[in-house]
Amino acid sequence: MKNIIQNINKAFDHRIRLGIMSVLMVNESADFSTLKELLGVTDGNLASHAKALESEAYIIVEKQFIGRKPNTSYIATKEGKKAFQDHIDALEKLISNT
Repeated sequence: MKNIIQNINKAFDHRIRLGIMSVLMVNESADFSTLKELLGVTDGNLASHAKALESEAYIIVEKQFIGRKPNTSYIATKEGKKAFQDHIDALEKLISNT
């Protein structure tokens, strides 16, 4: 049982990032307002954590206008989905080994 936590991904160690990825794993995409409401976070918190996931190439951020209103949507990348699944698998292995 060498280094049981080696596959836990630091990019997902915050509850907001964990929440963003959890929502995106079961939905094709989610917009800013939906994520904000589901996660109960402020605009700044959501934006900064989304940026962290984007910088890891785990999510894609799409910005557009609907009418005159800006709309930001988030989509999990293939790499992001794999990294998140690996993270969940590592957590499950950690729990089952303790």
